[in-house]
Amino acid sequence: MYTRYTFHGLGRDNPMRLTTYTDYSLRLLMYLAAEPGRRATIADIASAYGISENHLTKVAHGLGREGWLCTVRGQGGGLELAVPAAQIRIGQVVRRSEGGDLPAACFGDKPVDCNIAPACQLRGVLAEAVEAFYAALDRHTLADLVRQPRALTRLLAITSPPSQRARSAPAAQP
Repeated sequence: MYTRYTFHGLGRDNPMRLTTYTDYSLRLLMYLAAEPGRRATIADIASAYGISENHLTKVAHGLGREGWLCTVRGQGGGLELAVPAAQIRIGQVVRRSEGGDLPAACFGDKPVDCNIAPACQLRGVLAEAVEAFYAALDRHTLADLVRQPRALTRLLAITSPPSQRARSAPAAQP
């Protein structure tokens, strides 16, 4: 299943497809990065985005295996970033979550029967495009995606637990 993103530029639409798994991976990481140090449950995140808890659970498991996410069990438990958002490169997340899909069959390790392979230039052109795509993503971190944390927390209806609100509230002036 793919999520279609449309980018507007140069007067025309430029559709791009990422898997739903990648989309959910980025959403989950952004949710947690919007309020560092706060734990969230799968239910919190799924509700904020209106997406499936079952799918999000699989995504969280994969992000945990990659070392970007950790889970805390029990009372007050949930998900949290395992590393600072500034250390998570978007290109890495997309590469790992896309699972190495190739833009054409001729990109694989095994030769593909193709009548035009000896003269075809498509493989080189697509390799250049894929390299440029990931190079652009590698220039950005998760922290770059959450530069407006207040706006994100408001849009996602993220509320701090009472214990965190008390710590972050300004001291009363006499």
